[in-house]
Amino acid sequence: MTLAKLVKTIVAALEEIKARDVEVLNVTKMTDLFDRMIIASGDSSRQTKAIANNVQERVKAGGGTVYGMEGEETGEWVLVDLGNVLVHVMQTAVRAHYNLEELWAEAAKIKKTSEASKSETAVGPSAVKSRKAPAKVGAAARKSKSSKPGRAGEA
Repeated sequence: MTLAKLVKTIVAALEEIKARDVEVLNVTKMTDLFDRMIIASGDSSRQTKAIANNVQERVKAGGGTVYGMEGEETGEWVLVDLGNVLVHVMQTAVRAHYNLEELWAEAAKIKKTSEASKSETAVGPSAVKSRKAPAKVGAAARKSKSSKPGRAGEA
C-alpha cells in the first residue's frame, strides 16, 4: 500500500468513528523511523478503542500491515504502528497533557484529507528513497527499521 493510500485510509477510518481534531504530520525530515504521524482525539476510552480498532481493520482490509497496537486496555492513549505511519488516538485530556503537536512542532502539518492526498503525491516514494540514514545508528534502531519490510522502496 502506498503512503498516500495508507494516510487516506487512516483518515477515513478516523472520520468514520467521529475522531476529533485529526492532525497529519509529515515527519520525514525529523526521523528515519516513520514518515507520518497522525494524532486524533476521542471523548472516552470506549471511543478511542473503537477508533483505533477501526483504523486497524480498515488498513488490513486495504492490504496494509499493522505491526502492533498498544494501550487498548485502558483506552486513554492507543498507539497503532503501521510501519511508515504512527497513529495516536488519545482522550482529549491526555492529548492536552502530552501535547505531541508541540513536541513535533517542526513537522509540516497536513490538516485536511484533500490536503493530505495532494501533499502525499508531492512527497511520494521518490522522496522516501532519497533520504539518507544518519551516520551513527544504534543496533536496536537498525534492527527495528530493517524488521519492517517495504519501508524505503515502497511504491
